[in-house]
Amino acid sequence: MSDGRFEARSAGSQPSGEVHPLTLKYLAEAGIATANLRSQSWDEFEAWGPDVVVTVCDSAAGEACPVWFAKTIRLHWGLADPSKVLGSEETKAEAFRATIKQIQARTQALIESEIFALAKNERADALEALTKRDLILDKV
Repeated sequence: MSDGRFEARSAGSQPSGEVHPLTLKYLAEAGIATANLRSQSWDEFEAWGPDVVVTVCDSAAGEACPVWFAKTIRLHWGLADPSKVLGSEETKAEAFRATIKQIQARTQALIESEIFALAKNERADALEALTKRDLILDKV
């Protein structure tokens, strides 16, 4: 979405060992490449120094980030896990589609905000202000 301006990585504190099959299905449906996706721990990124860490699961808000993320700006986008949705196939499909749409909208808002054009020491306050103004969280 950023035309190569940003690098995003996905990992978790308790990876399941496989990418959920419906995640792969609905990401592909949305035109998002899935060829190299795999379940992975954030421990694999210990040497990487991200500018911002975005947590996305409802349950992740209270988790402690690894020590090596201690000085990294953290932003929480609480999203319900679509893989936990019960019901018909259509109900599950809508949950995955809605989550993908939310992440895309929030990511687009973040990109359009030009936050990363600011000096690193100004980004945390700008991200917080952006979130409070609902430019990210309610742009969905």
